[in-house]
Amino acid sequence: MSSRPVETSADEPATGPTQRAVARVDPDALRPVPPPPAVSIRVPPVVSTTSAARFAERAKVRRTIARRQAIGILGACVALAALAWLLLWSPVLALDTSELVVDIEGAGSVVASDKVSDVVAAHAGTPLPRLDTGAIRQDVLDVPGVREASVSRDWPHGLTVTIVAREPVAAVPAQGRSGFTLLDEEGVQVGHVRKAPAELPVVDVPAGDKRTLRAVLDVVHELPVELSPQVGSISARTQDTVSMELRGGLRVDWGSSADTTLKIAVLTTLLGSDAVKSATVVDVSAPRMPIIK
Repeated sequence: MSSRPVETSADEPATGPTQRAVARVDPDALRPVPPPPAVSIRVPPVVSTTSAARFAERAKVRRTIARRQAIGILGACVALAALAWLLLWSPVLALDTSELVVDIEGAGSVVASDKVSDVVAAHAGTPLPRLDTGAIRQDVLDVPGVREASVSRDWPHGLTVTIVAREPVAAVPAQGRSGFTLLDEEGVQVGHVRKAPAELPVVDVPAGDKRTLRAVLDVVHELPVELSPQVGSISARTQDTVSMELRGGLRVDWGSSADTTLKIAVLTTLLGSDAVKSATVVDVSAPRMPIIK
């Protein structure tokens, strides 16, 4: 026995043992789906699309930086070289001897300023930064009569030489020639004259006896300004037998250079009294017991 298929609607439930379901298709589902809207994405420009190109650009940047550094260093070297030439070799700061200033300190100085000028003239035209002021000072110290010296630059072209002169305190007969040799308080020769200066005492000591000369010069150096001009000559055979002769003819036996301050006070007092008016010798070698003859 055969059976006929029974058509059923999708909305009605199938009945019977051999019922077949038929699906109903929605026509809207068959319509094409529109594509999604396009989205604009801004991608930054790519400097290099490959590693090789990036490495090449980096190398180029490094070369540029290195080239700029090299140019900067070269420029600095050129500038320094130009500045060094300007200061050390060009005539811009050259020494001009017409702008030399020589300042001599010390009464009765016998320093010849022209000799100092000759020392400086040997360096004329040398730029001041290259000038060896220490060497110039040593040369100036060799000039007779110079005790101390200092040399300073006077920009842009000048030089100032300040000298402390050795002041002569005594004259001694010159050995081997006529005239007198002038000595300072240290016994250093500071000059030579034909005639002994009236304001300096003439010293007579054994030739080559430095200890005796030292004792005499110590006494001369200690004499006060009111007494020193009265001394005409000083002699000594030994360092303990110093004797001086005043310009009025009075002889003063001094003895050694010890107790000089007390001896000066005693002699000054005696010269101001009537006790020595007729005397020819005053002995102050023992200042606490002076003797008048």
